[in-house]
Amino acid sequence: MFVRAYLRASTSEQDAERARAQLEAFVAERGLHIASWYVENESGSKLTRPELFRLLKDARPGDVLLVEQVDRLSRLTADDWERLKGELTSRRVRVVALDLPTSWMMATTNTDAFTARMFEAVNGMMLDVLAAVARKDYEDRRRRQAEGQLKAKAEGRYKGRPEDMERNASIAAMLGKGLSWSQIQAATGCSRATIAKIAKRAA
Repeated sequence: MFVRAYLRASTSEQDAERARAQLEAFVAERGLHIASWYVENESGSKLTRPELFRLLKDARPGDVLLVEQVDRLSRLTADDWERLKGELTSRRVRVVALDLPTSWMMATTNTDAFTARMFEAVNGMMLDVLAAVARKDYEDRRRRQAEGQLKAKAEGRYKGRPEDMERNASIAAMLGKGLSWSQIQAATGCSRATIAKIAKRAA
């Protein structure tokens, strides 16, 4: 059994590695170690997350996917969550989340077959609940943000985020030189959405 840790933050301005120490402490308490780390700055509302799917590709049956919270894994719609669950199930990857105590038993091999199946069933149900809660929280925050922006616009206070002209010019130059999006992300710390927007302008 390998423990594969997944760290995610929504934007390039956030620290995706913030929870690294917590995950290391969790496995140390259980006499385990983290075999590999997968870190990315992508929205949890999107299914297209390169590092998450690299983890799934690397995983072998029985491996643990370790996350700080279920919402690091999913803020997905119900349909996309079912697709991700299908991937996890088909690859027989066990999800362990620090905010989901029922999942902690998945990080041990010292259980009989009946107990293991029982915990898998309970854990699956709780994962569904927390994934639904994470999605609702995401939608509620987006709605409140949109309402706040509409109100600010109506009152003449909303200006939007100023564009980083120097950074975007640098991104455009790198695109012109044929650098890959991953290379540009590594060099600038920007999101793929920003690169896509600048690439579209240059098209």
